[in-house]
Amino acid sequence: MPLLRFIPETTNVNFVKYRYAAFAIDGLLMVVAVISILWYGFNLGIDFTGGVLMEVKAKQTIDIGKMRADVDSLGFPESQLQYFGGGGECDRPVNSCVMIRVQPKEATAGGDQNQADQAVVQAVKAKLGSNYEYRRTEVVGPKVSGELLNDGIIATILAVAMISIYVAVRFEWQYGVGALIATGHDVFVTAGFYSVMGLDFNINTVAALLLLAGYSINDTVVVFDRIRENRRKYKRMPLVDMINLSTNQIATRTTLVSVATAMSVIPLLFGGHVLQNFSIAILFGIVVGTFSSTYVASMLLLYMPEVGGKTDTSKTEEATA
Repeated sequence: MPLLRFIPETTNVNFVKYRYAAFAIDGLLMVVAVISILWYGFNLGIDFTGGVLMEVKAKQTIDIGKMRADVDSLGFPESQLQYFGGGGECDRPVNSCVMIRVQPKEATAGGDQNQADQAVVQAVKAKLGSNYEYRRTEVVGPKVSGELLNDGIIATILAVAMISIYVAVRFEWQYGVGALIATGHDVFVTAGFYSVMGLDFNINTVAALLLLAGYSINDTVVVFDRIRENRRKYKRMPLVDMINLSTNQIATRTTLVSVATAMSVIPLLFGGHVLQNFSIAILFGIVVGTFSSTYVASMLLLYMPEVGGKTDTSKTEEATA
């Protein structure tokens, strides 16, 4: 009995023919990302702006949904609540400890920010009542948060650079350049998406960008590996035809992987505010990463020395035009 197939095993699309249209779309995305980041910046969360941190303990399991609603009703710019513990008194009973992080409103001109922070503490305590034990209260200043932001940016840049170096060593330097541009492009465009949509940019965002870098390079390496394999098999084939052949051979695989990954992320959309921002960016990054593996990483090889520069592709391009 033949297997039921919704998409063909191989496709026959002239990807190279449509590369200029793809470059135009990609260029528009880059321009929008640059303008939004320079003009509007990011909606930085508590992790990167500082705020008040409180740890509370109850004698019973805490309903974190109700507690979140109580804290949000105070009208702070941002608040984050999560269970913590993993041992000791916080497991007696389970989920009886919650960490609350609140971003206070900025003090008025000439006002004391420390007083504003203390007012946040008192407001939260008054709202939650005396049924909780307030174990720790501290203020995370903007200097520490700024250092965390810088470290996050450096970590992302280093991750992209090291991935590209690996590809250059594993394949050839031309592939490393393609991987650097494609992976950096995915991370930057997704960061621009955060800016355009006004999503909270926090430590979870850095994790999302690093995750996307890994996802993107996985698709890119699959394309590069197939191109390298076909170069050995078809030594006289023009590079244009080789890229088309290789991309079509893995198009179905790439589509299935992207769809399967997206389906695993969609349930996170219903996991609350923090997971919602994270999952929206991941879904956007899956689309961008799949696109860049086809129309950024592989197409750049056409313009690289030795790999693309010495290959006579004029006749093939005329035939596919």
